[in-house]
Amino acid sequence: MTCAMKLALALTGLGCALSLACDLGRVDQGRAVAYDKETGVITVVQEACGTAAPGCAGTAPQYALPAVQIKVPRNPNEMGPAPETGRLLLLDTQQRQAVLFDPASASLRTVAYRPLHDESGVFGDDPRVAKTAFPAIDREKKTITLYFVHERRLITFTVADDLLALPDAAWKTGDEVRYYYKQPGQALRLMNVTKTDVRKGG
Repeated sequence: MTCAMKLALALTGLGCALSLACDLGRVDQGRAVAYDKETGVITVVQEACGTAAPGCAGTAPQYALPAVQIKVPRNPNEMGPAPETGRLLLLDTQQRQAVLFDPASASLRTVAYRPLHDESGVFGDDPRVAKTAFPAIDREKKTITLYFVHERRLITFTVADDLLALPDAAWKTGDEVRYYYKQPGQALRLMNVTKTDVRKGG
């Protein structure tokens, strides 16, 4: 993804605000829960209230249904890294709840968990993290361990047996994607927010 693309995604809203005849399209954001590489279609659960949205600053992201299907840009230069997908939308450590996307019913499921270990300041070269694939699920010990890269946070918790039986993808956080479009369903530009540092050019 080029630096110009990053700036375009960040400034599209500002450009519309300054133009009375704005036809620049829209920018939406959400988590990737599925990605068909053959068809180039990403299924996204959109943010209804994100940390940067008006009136939402300082609050946990909220997600809205239905999930939408977005075709990746026709020009590969207008797309960042391909998103990793997962069904865990949110881990609310205050309420001790997880929000999962259920693809069978196309619904959101809020479930309780019991924390066992929660540690901040864990860097990527930490031996507990460096050679571990997350989510790390131990069904014998009934534990799930997640690592949040940007927060440098390592969390282990337990859930009910029926939740432990879910596939690993249910406990993986999909990448956050931001996409610009004019026609619904067809992205003109797509940024992988999770894997992009907007402070860097290139």
